[in-house]
Amino acid sequence: MAALTGEQLAHNIREGINALKEVCAGVDEKKASRAPEGRWSPREILSHLLGPEGEGHLSLLQAFLDHETPRLDMEAENPFFTGRRAAMTFTQLLERVENEYNRIAAFAAGLSAAQLDRRAHVPMLKGSGFGEYPTLEAFIGLLGGMEGSHLHFHTDHLRKILRELSGAEK
Repeated sequence: MAALTGEQLAHNIREGINALKEVCAGVDEKKASRAPEGRWSPREILSHLLGPEGEGHLSLLQAFLDHETPRLDMEAENPFFTGRRAAMTFTQLLERVENEYNRIAAFAAGLSAAQLDRRAHVPMLKGSGFGEYPTLEAFIGLLGGMEGSHLHFHTDHLRKILRELSGAEK
């Protein structure tokens, strides 16, 4: 049985988005487009949080409900920084991330315990603490519904990048 309710996951996602927005407040386009050597720029970090162009994360979550143990193939460490996203402003990218994660929160809020217990096959997670057959609850938690999630990790990542960029300006 699920440890967190859909509403709790949704609340955590919304808090994570608020933290991301705080980190991004006041970042100008010049800084958002720069990156320390061998690292992603703030714009690339936001693009990465969006996932592959056109797909979003909601389709992955819906697959848990639409199919019996669907296989979800994911690509790690790809910023998904397409030409379309490169043409967006930092503010536009942030708005897209906020909209995507608000959609995930709304989806999570309406889930029952039985739905949260459904599983998918995610080969990328083999060897992780979640295993390659995570529940929908765990998968939503990994995206943004728990401490240490993808959203929280990259919010901290962005905070560090911005600090490095600010230090380089001096």
